[in-house]
Parts: sequence; C-alpha cells; structure tokens
Amino acid sequence: MNRRNLIKGAGLSIATGIFGMASKTEEAIASEYAKATKGLPRLRITNVKAILTAPQRIRLCVVKVETSEPGLYGLGCATFNQRPLPVAVAVDKYLNPFAKGRDADNIEDMWQNAYTSSYWRNGPVLNNALSGLDQALWDIKGKRANMPVYQLLGGKCRFAADCYTHCSGRDLKQLESSVRRAMKENFRHIRIQLGGYGSPHLSEKPHFKDAEFGLPSDSHMKPGPYVRATIKMFEHIRSTCGDEVELLHDIHERIPPIMAINLIKELEQYHPFFIEDPFAPEDNGYFKLLRQQTSTPIAMGELFNNPHEWVGLVSERLIDFIRVHISQIGGLTVARKLAALCEWFNVRSAWHGPGDVSPVGHAANAHLDLAIPNFGIQESVRFSQKTKDVFPGYPTMKDGYMYVNEAPGLGVDIDEKLAAKYPLPEHPGYWSPVRRSDGTAVRP
Repeated sequence: MNRRNLIKGAGLSIATGIFGMASKTEEAIASEYAKATKGLPRLRITNVKAILTAPQRIRLCVVKVETSEPGLYGLGCATFNQRPLPVAVAVDKYLNPFAKGRDADNIEDMWQNAYTSSYWRNGPVLNNALSGLDQALWDIKGKRANMPVYQLLGGKCRFAADCYTHCSGRDLKQLESSVRRAMKENFRHIRIQLGGYGSPHLSEKPHFKDAEFGLPSDSHMKPGPYVRATIKMFEHIRSTCGDEVELLHDIHERIPPIMAINLIKELEQYHPFFIEDPFAPEDNGYFKLLRQQTSTPIAMGELFNNPHEWVGLVSERLIDFIRVHISQIGGLTVARKLAALCEWFNVRSAWHGPGDVSPVGHAANAHLDLAIPNFGIQESVRFSQKTKDVFPGYPTMKDGYMYVNEAPGLGVDIDEKLAAKYPLPEHPGYWSPVRRSDGTAVRP
C-alpha cells in the first residue's frame, strides 16, 4: 500500500473516532492523528531538475520536482526567455541540492528558506528558478489532494478567465481588420498596437545608422510620431468598431514619463480598459503625478521582481491592475499573497501571459485567476501544435475565455522525450536594443 492510501486509511479511522465522539477536543483529535500517522514516511523531495525546450522557437524552462513516492512529481514554470541558461544552472546546481530530502508538503517553509538561501534575493534569474520549484510543489499538493490547484486556493470565483487578445497593424486599415477578426472570435477585450512597440516604422531612418553607431540590426523609434499615431489609432478604432469592445494599449515604457502622462490624458476620452506600463520601474515616482492628471485605468508591473516596486503603488491606489509576471516574482506562493494585498485596495489582476511563458505557467496564471475575487483580465495565448504535443493538459481558449482542465494539480504534464527534440535556438536570447535617432538607448 502506498503512502497516500496509508494516510487515507488513517484519516478514515480518525474520522470515525471524531464523529463517534463529537465532544473530543482539538488536542485529542491532533493526538489521534499523530498516533495514526506515526511511522509513515514523509514525502521527501528526491530530485529537482530544469527541462529546457523550444517547440515554438521560444526558450521555455520547466522545473520537475520528483518525490519519494514513485510516479509522483510536480511541474513548475521557470521560463526566462532572455536568460534561460542561468536559470537552468540555478535550478540544477543550487536548488536541487538545497531541496533534496526536504518535506514536499511544506510549501511555505520551502519558499521562505529557498528565497533567502542565496542571501541576496529578488533577482530575475533566482526568482524564476524559485518559481519553478514553488509551482511544482503546488502541483504535487494538488495531485496528493486529488484536486485542481484552484480548489486549494479556495475554489472558483468564476467559470473561466476572461482574456484579451493582441491586434496590430502597420496602418489603421490593417489594425481595424485585425480588431474585427478578434471581435468575430468573441473577444471582448483587445489590445491595439500600431505596428511594434513604439511604432518604430513611423520614424524616419535614424542618424545613428549613418554614423555606424551600434549595430545595423538595432531598432529605433521617436516618441513624437508614436504619440500622435496612438491618439489617431484610438480615435479610428472607436469610430469604426464601436464603444462595446474594450480597448487596451501598451506604452512599454518607451517614451519619457511626461510624454506618457500627456498621452494618457489624451486617450481618456476613448475610455481605455487600461493603459499598460507607462513608466519604467525606475520611474515609479511619476505615478502620483499621473493619478492627479487623469482617471484612465493603469496596469503596471510586467518588469517588477521586488515587493518594494509594487507595495506602494497598490497601497496608495496609484494603479488599477497588477501586471506582474508570476515566475519573475518567485511563483504562485508570492502571487497569491500579492493578489490578497491588491484585493484590499481594489486593484485587479492582469497577470503577464505572453508566448514566452510555458503552458505550465499559463495554467498557474489561470488557476489563480479562477480563485481570486479581484480578478481583472488575463492575457490570451495561442499554442502551436508542437507545444500542445509536448505539454498535454495545456489550458484551452474558447470564445475569449481561458479554461483549465479538472485534473489534479495544475493539470499540465510534459513529454520529456518529445521536449528534447526541440532544443533551444542557437541565439542565447536577449532583448534587442532600441535607440533614439542619435543612438540613445531606450528602455524597457
């Protein structure tokens, strides 16, 4: 008989005693449980490893935590597309020896001690590695309880996670066609962008390329053309596609803060669902000025990895949607606490969910979406068939909603042999430079 069946039998015996003698104290019940489970082996972690794969040519990192119970393991997302190799080293060479032999039941204790095991913390590499371990432990917990993770978080607050989709075009006509297609697919929330972030195609040939400054492949943008085009974009989509569809837009920190404030003020008349990431994290001080100037809803946090970056914005009600990348902040354990913090200040969730999040990570997003009362919106995703084959149990999309399956845990598995057939691209992965006309580097 395996450990789960032993505990089940012990629990039945205890329950019989409890309901037979309703007057028993909590101390007596605890004592009986301790006697019934005495001698049973604890569920120990036997191995933690990183699995790297790229079925869509996107660098994914999934952590597998194996346990002392044969066949029982968990999966977590540690994807850091721009730095996958350091994350894999952190998992294999540091978290594995740290976690081996520890009790897989004690997720909070594991998180707290793994978090401080590097002494310095809240860096993106170590946070993503920690997230992989953390999410895998939640997956194991759900499998042991024979429940989806959302049940462990309190159960459903909604039947599925409402999502927004991305629409873009190099001109207004292309963009309008894209928006209309999305509306026919029953998306009610649509993020609109005129070309790439900052509409770089609207800027004239940059002078830095003539001067051979930087590399010929470096991208460029000018704030002025982007700002003017974005206002026209909202005006056009509102006038052609109506007021019912909710429109979102991502500034992506590409323009000076004061220009972002003026742009958001101009966009208020078109009633955006939210404007995302107006400032870089280093410019959080501008949010007070922004709030004084406009009531346009603001989403922020995609680049955050430290609580000091979001606690003030939430507690002072300076943002409306929290936009963090769950693996970037350290996993499901910290994300559920952040969701609870946001609830008290009426800040809604909008977890980052781009293509460079594994299906395991998207499932973690969706399970949290289902269980929190202050859910706002979720970023939709389209998996290739190759990705679906590697990750059976992936979350699904229908009529603009994201669904998770009802399997225990996070509900997603991995075919390791098939994953190995899709190695990471030779390019190591980094965010390509964007410059102003004179060559000045542009964040994010």
